[in-house]
Amino acid sequence: MTSQALRDVRRYEEEAEKKILDESRPGFHLSTRVGWMNDPNGFCYYQGKYHLFYQYHPFDSHWGPMHWGHAVSRDLIHWEYLPVALAPDMPYDYAGCFSGSATVLADGRQLLMYTGVSKEKQPDGSVRDVQVQCIAVGDGMDYEKYAGNPVLTEKDLPQDGSKYDFRDPKIWRKKDGTFACVIANCNQEHDGRILLFESADGFHWQSAGILESNNKRFGRMWECPDFFELEGKHVLITSPQDMLPQGFEYHNGNGTLGLIGDYDEETRQFSGEGNQAIDYGIDFYAPQTIAAPDGRRIMIGWMQNWDTCNLHSPEQPWFGQMSIPRELTIKNGRLYQQPVREIVAYRKNEVKYSDVIFSGEMELPGVLGRRIDLEVQIQPAEVDNIFRKFAIRFAKNESYHTSVSFRPYESIVKIDRKFSGSRRAIIHQRRCLVDEANKGGCIRLRILLDRCSAEVFVNDGEYVLTATIYTEQEADGISFYVDGTAKIDVLKYDLVD
Repeated sequence: MTSQALRDVRRYEEEAEKKILDESRPGFHLSTRVGWMNDPNGFCYYQGKYHLFYQYHPFDSHWGPMHWGHAVSRDLIHWEYLPVALAPDMPYDYAGCFSGSATVLADGRQLLMYTGVSKEKQPDGSVRDVQVQCIAVGDGMDYEKYAGNPVLTEKDLPQDGSKYDFRDPKIWRKKDGTFACVIANCNQEHDGRILLFESADGFHWQSAGILESNNKRFGRMWECPDFFELEGKHVLITSPQDMLPQGFEYHNGNGTLGLIGDYDEETRQFSGEGNQAIDYGIDFYAPQTIAAPDGRRIMIGWMQNWDTCNLHSPEQPWFGQMSIPRELTIKNGRLYQQPVREIVAYRKNEVKYSDVIFSGEMELPGVLGRRIDLEVQIQPAEVDNIFRKFAIRFAKNESYHTSVSFRPYESIVKIDRKFSGSRRAIIHQRRCLVDEANKGGCIRLRILLDRCSAEVFVNDGEYVLTATIYTEQEADGISFYVDGTAKIDVLKYDLVD
């Protein structure tokens, strides 16, 4: 039965979206229907479509009481909005329906698992969020909250577990038809860990122990976990808060972490072998993955940064977008990411250059635009005379540009948006240290530009750097710069609906 709160917000978003111009939105990234968007939720494939829910405050373009927005797609590129799926309208979630996930029940219904939030007054007079796990079941459009909610509470936590930081369930259906989920938690010292729970039917849950503990290695509280098998290994993805940099890793404070290792199904023990940031840019958080019908593991993340997301005007009608969905593979112990192959169907107007040798700065006729897929292969013009720096400057005119640069002697790739039109002292640069082999001056870059974002895939997705930009759309120039002499191959497509 649909609550009055849900009916009201559905009417509101239907009217409010009429005031948002299509050209103010990204061209091929999902943005919020109205108001505010953050974490992806409930990413799944159901009844022939990809479903993506998201953390949603429809009444304001800044964070507020969380709802679940809802969109569907047949190809992961073009999205259609559906009515808001969940509203905070029950005693256990009146302060917000926080992040969660989705799967399919044995009877074909869609199951949503999410964190419900209520308020608790503390002895000192302050108020804190209490977090519990809840279930809703539906048909891909409308969802009914389970009468037995909440299904997991502080009673199900380890003895030192915090009920104030117990959130973001990621559920999956196992091969035997039973269910499992991982949930973020922390101990009383605010040190993060990931809990494992199991269920025979998706409604009644029991603890299966602690899957992984931070032990003060990567920040503090771990948020938005995901756990899956990929190419014979198991991958745990999470978004730790308050990380300290480790070399060129983990520079965003609230960032992303990937642990690759082995999992023993009998003992329920995960053994991590390596760690890495998922994205080395400025704007990427809370990624969630699915297994596509064809077996690909596909990931999407919130394309924003918590430290820069509240600087826009309250009058702005929408704020928040998702990354391009990315196909995941493992190579040489690292997680690789590539844009989903479905984007190729949107490529038009090919422009191609081969073996272009140049020094200084140049532009190439036909290489411009703000909704493009650009591939560039760079190498020294002479093997024994490596250039000192190479850069691509895009979203460019006389006043503005954003750049991606490569310094082969240091093996550093950097994204820099300080000239993108920002009037604030926000984060403008991020760098990554690429493989040692690139000291020979050879590197491959693929850049997806949308109206207000750039995603840079380095060496076939070994590293990715993502950044939002809000440069005026008329700034669509692209130039190439080299300190020294370089030879480049360029392949550019417009991305057209």
